[in-house]
Amino acid sequence: MRHPSEPEIHRVLLTGANGFTGVYVRQVLADAGYEVIGTCVGSPGLGERSLDITSLQDCRRTIGELRPNFIVHLAAISFVAHDDPLEMYNVNVIGTTNLLQACVDVSHTPKKILIASSANVYGNVEGVVDEGTLPAPVNHYAASKMAMEYLVRTWFERLPIVVVRPFNYTGRGQSERFLVPKIVSHFVRRRSFIELGNLDVARDFSDVRMVSRAYRALLEAPVAGETLNVCSGNPRTLLDILDLVREASGHELEIRVNPAFVRQNEVKMLVGSAERLARVVPDMHSIELEDTIDWMLSLA
Repeated sequence: MRHPSEPEIHRVLLTGANGFTGVYVRQVLADAGYEVIGTCVGSPGLGERSLDITSLQDCRRTIGELRPNFIVHLAAISFVAHDDPLEMYNVNVIGTTNLLQACVDVSHTPKKILIASSANVYGNVEGVVDEGTLPAPVNHYAASKMAMEYLVRTWFERLPIVVVRPFNYTGRGQSERFLVPKIVSHFVRRRSFIELGNLDVARDFSDVRMVSRAYRALLEAPVAGETLNVCSGNPRTLLDILDLVREASGHELEIRVNPAFVRQNEVKMLVGSAERLARVVPDMHSIELEDTIDWMLSLA
């Protein structure tokens, strides 16, 4: 039993703890004094539990045993070009609803459940996109996240849930399947050329460290039953990014457009409004993309 003079330790169940975002969220929460129990598929490491979120029985067992104060749900198939759409819906939609149903089934109500959706649900939208913008997903990944959101809302009156729609973000450790790490790695390795797809796309990029801090802040903020963008509000084109990495690395390379990388349904411009997030967690500070690029290049 905890002595009254001892600080209360808040337990967080973190799904997707070993993913790109999960590693940073785990560290941010641990640094703030949370007890973080990460989940994985397969053999768990220290401070982890094996959990298959596509199994309702497994979700019931894990939540019933741990009874976490908070749940941060990041586990998902997040690569837009993933080649198995059925698996994407099973993990992103069914897996998420299993976690919520399990809470109800074992009569456990956490203080907050944070669920990561995606700004991809907005589709091809021009200008600044706020949370009131009508979703219009244009690929299976975005559609799976939108379906997940609709079902999650049916639990809003039963569980304290916050849904986040992060726009593009990057940082050290992100797979080179994603745009910025791919570009950075080519410059770091002093490659003579890089093959890219659509060059006219513009994205709202954030730093994974800022995103992780935002997630922690939302756990502690007096907000539930809401959906919030997590973004910088500052669009940067692909050519902007190439210029930033070129200048920071001092390396030149040839840019080639590979037709195989050109997506016909590519979202051309996606920039978010961070006004709602700023009202809920007013002390959040963004990290400039230039600083993120320098941080990623410093691995070399």
